[in-house]
Amino acid sequence: MALQCGIVGLPNVGKSTLFNCLSNAKAQSANFPFCTIEPNVGVITVPDERLNRLEELVKPQRVVPTTVEIVDIAGLVKGASKGEGLGNKFLANIRETDAIIHVLRCFDNDNIVHVDGRVDPVRDKEIIDTELQLKDLETVDSRIARVQKQAQTGGDKQAKIIYNILLRYREALLQGKSARSVSLGKEEKPFVKDLHLLTDKPILYVCNVDEASAKDGNRYVEAVREAVKDEEAEILVVAAAIESDIAELETYEERQLFLEEIGLSESGVTRLIKAAYRLLNLETYFTAGVQEVRAWTYERGWKAPQCAGVIHSDFEKGFIRAEVIKYADFIALGSEAACKEAGKMNVEGKEYIVQDGDIMHFRFNV
Repeated sequence: MALQCGIVGLPNVGKSTLFNCLSNAKAQSANFPFCTIEPNVGVITVPDERLNRLEELVKPQRVVPTTVEIVDIAGLVKGASKGEGLGNKFLANIRETDAIIHVLRCFDNDNIVHVDGRVDPVRDKEIIDTELQLKDLETVDSRIARVQKQAQTGGDKQAKIIYNILLRYREALLQGKSARSVSLGKEEKPFVKDLHLLTDKPILYVCNVDEASAKDGNRYVEAVREAVKDEEAEILVVAAAIESDIAELETYEERQLFLEEIGLSESGVTRLIKAAYRLLNLETYFTAGVQEVRAWTYERGWKAPQCAGVIHSDFEKGFIRAEVIKYADFIALGSEAACKEAGKMNVEGKEYIVQDGDIMHFRFNV
């Protein structure tokens, strides 16, 4: 599943530094705007301790983790919605992603120039929010012009539904709110899915702090928390400079020792990747055998045949049943055979909703 999170932010907030820590694809980090001209895409391994435990028990020939794509998008400036700076390119690139990681500068450093002269993460957030909202308003107005006549004069029920949704979007955007603030019913969402509104994407705010604030945050972080308290958004505190130092260490043991010395149990990069995975509404099931232990990505709420299709489309087409072992049972009993003997392997049909951590075998016939 090639789902993507786009890293966005004003110039010089640390997003390319963070991207470098996340991926082997190296974006240029420099003290000037637009140092990342083309979007860089990194395929990031999702850390999952469960995969390590399964490897210990099964001892397979190979282990394959799941991944998520991270896109580093060119820096934005005020006026991007009107084409200022690299605005049009920025907005086109972000439209192609499934979720947004918004990096906010929450540190002081006289050697790194802020594009607006002083550090203010709430103002920075509002600049990007405004540019995305203005672009969405342009999109909504354009669609309204296309469907208004059909909705108001004809008997086109679908056009009326779309028109009413568009009016709700427009009202919110004119009030300086994002499209995601408009609550749509499950039956309404398909009608406007093709709009691909920028401010309708799920969002994660990353507060980039200095080393001293890596554990507990600072006044800038608190200001961001207050500003986004009414949004359904997660906030992560990460010190990109520390993450760069961690990335230079060669072994897992060295990295863990470094983290312990600064009072952290987990790196910011690890927390960020896991948060991005959640942001995309993704979960993991496993297949476990002597040839391979593998993590598979699926969307939360998917049924067994859909999840089987992640492995191969034939698995979904010819789905017969799924044999399911709960992760906790597998770990407690130590093997598939022991789970079968203890009656802990369930046979599930087409309506089974797969749960995060399920260990699965699919039976199919094509």
